[in-house]
Amino acid sequence: MGAFLFFVKKPSTIVSTATSEVGSMPISTSFDDANTVAAERTDFVAAAGKSLNAVVHVKNTSEKNIRDPFAEFFYGRSEGRKYRQVGTGSGVLISLDGYIITNNHVIENATEIEITLNTKKTYKAELIGSDPTNDIALLKIEGKEFDYIPFGNSDHLHIGEWVLAVGNPYNLTSTVTAGIVSAKGRDLEGNANIESFIQTDAAVNPGNSGGALVNTRGELIGINTAITSKTGAYVGYSFAVPSNIAKKVVEDLMEFGNVQKALIGIQYDLYNDNVEGVLITGLSEGGGAQKAGLQKGDIIVKIGSVKIAKFSELKGQLNAKRPGDNINVTVLRNGEYLSKWVELTENKIRNVNLFGFSLEELSPQEAKERKVKKGVKISNIQNRELRSLRVEEGAILLEINGKQIGSVEEAEKMLNNKNSAYTTLGILNLKGEKENYIFR
Repeated sequence: MGAFLFFVKKPSTIVSTATSEVGSMPISTSFDDANTVAAERTDFVAAAGKSLNAVVHVKNTSEKNIRDPFAEFFYGRSEGRKYRQVGTGSGVLISLDGYIITNNHVIENATEIEITLNTKKTYKAELIGSDPTNDIALLKIEGKEFDYIPFGNSDHLHIGEWVLAVGNPYNLTSTVTAGIVSAKGRDLEGNANIESFIQTDAAVNPGNSGGALVNTRGELIGINTAITSKTGAYVGYSFAVPSNIAKKVVEDLMEFGNVQKALIGIQYDLYNDNVEGVLITGLSEGGGAQKAGLQKGDIIVKIGSVKIAKFSELKGQLNAKRPGDNINVTVLRNGEYLSKWVELTENKIRNVNLFGFSLEELSPQEAKERKVKKGVKISNIQNRELRSLRVEEGAILLEINGKQIGSVEEAEKMLNNKNSAYTTLGILNLKGEKENYIFR
């Protein structure tokens, strides 16, 4: 037994987290590095405290009429059957005087919007404007001295950085979850609009939509928008609209009443996986890129100080800019890096949809004069049937299949994707009379 213990059995080693005795070898840890902030040192309490009272519960109520086109064909037009639908989500106070940012899908089609603060006070909210493309809406409640969250710069966000998601999942008010930034510039398959999400692993569930994604300094760096799930509940991934895009949308809605969309003036190769950056395959005549001296074959690798590795990252930068802005574009040409200043231009191109007309955004002045809150202006009518029905250019498209229209993008998407045998257009003519047209 003695020989076995001496020659065969190895002495066991015990590693202890207790303070070592004098004379023992010190163990190096990350805490010894003054420049490293460990997870245990991250202060979530301060960021959560700054955010809780500025994140609100949003309740929207919508009234809809269900009509039967088949019955109306035989028995004439009817009012249909009315029903009320209630939805909930989150929003973020962004100013002392009660401006609130949320997702467009949280308040879409709402006839009444109610805001509940963390203090349980309730307010009726006014819809200032919305942008379905970026899924952002701006609301306003009356009052002053509200708690609010200041915007941060989402371009300065780093992968691996701690973030907090604040919202009202499943009607559980004032809920805070933590995670890290998993990816930036994320493009979700099947999403035709936003192409530059922030991806995090902070738990987000139904009801969190429109809530705040904040950094550890308590700055707003995203608006929680979507999850990828087969069950409808959180499974490890959540996505937020970057704050730079959300801020630009809000400023446009306040100043212009609609979103100003900027173009760089290029055609590009979206599916070239062999290129790190965005490959320019053509230039728009008279566009900013052509005037700045960019060429076919150039690869865009940086906008300002932000690295561009794929199209979604370029789209995210453009979504945060306005026509007339000048941006510094770095391209790779024949192995050399070149820097050019490009002036962004306005997207004035209007497509003719399947119904044979084009659409334009209503200016705030036009909306006021025509006494409408929503709608888009009809132009460039090429449909002979519409002309024979005395529909004139300048008429306002208010509704499609009973759904109010808030933007050109929203209307075009519905018009060009017919899912039913009938399409009903609600149009306000130049005399101020609303007329309905049914197309088979």
